[in-house]
Amino acid sequence: MQVCLNGSRTAADGAVVPLTPQAVAEAAARAVAAGAGEVHVHPRTPCGRESLSPRVVAATVGAVRAHVAVPVGVTTGAWAEPGPAARAARVRDWTALPDFASVNWHEPGAEELAGVLLDLGVGVEAGLWSGTDGPARFAASPLGPRVLRVLAEVTDPAADTAEASARALLAAMGDAHGRPVLLHGVEAGTWPVLRLAGRLGLATRVGLEDTLLLPDGERARSNAQLVGAALRLNAMPQP
Repeated sequence: MQVCLNGSRTAADGAVVPLTPQAVAEAAARAVAAGAGEVHVHPRTPCGRESLSPRVVAATVGAVRAHVAVPVGVTTGAWAEPGPAARAARVRDWTALPDFASVNWHEPGAEELAGVLLDLGVGVEAGLWSGTDGPARFAASPLGPRVLRVLAEVTDPAADTAEASARALLAAMGDAHGRPVLLHGVEAGTWPVLRLAGRLGLATRVGLEDTLLLPDGERARSNAQLVGAALRLNAMPQP
């Protein structure tokens, strides 16, 4: 179970969303204590903006590693550093390397960026989003067999259709170059997709990046609470 601590949430989503390196590190520690085996985080500048700056990434990765002994990963989303060349340059300049980084295969420059990460010895999560050409582009990628895993993201936020969207995404991915798959959903689709991942024996993730709500619709108080709920849910017999 991976915990996704903050994503593109902001302070407007509530004080429970960790944004500073210290808050992220403390949230990571609590989530790992609740059962998370990996941490995924979106590093922020002091003003709260997502960034791939070497200084920002080093501060966040360093703070998390001081609190937990599990793999730590970061985003490389285009929104954090617009422009393929600028993103690749930022990553080349990283001074503190995460264990893995997600690369969204539908974004411009994904192939080059993944190559930079692999050359640095950073594991690559190939982000394949539903509703994009990411699965087709990844299927044709010579880097496919070298990625750490596929991060299959179901972007359908509706609880009643997310599972069908997840199955369609998995079908579009084919054999995914034989790489392990982590399947997850977003918003109201989080919990149906998480249940499906459990039934299929796939890795999954949960956290405030994906949903602010528990399975019963109650507002989550922390990432750790979401991790606990997810582990309990997937420990239950599935229909």
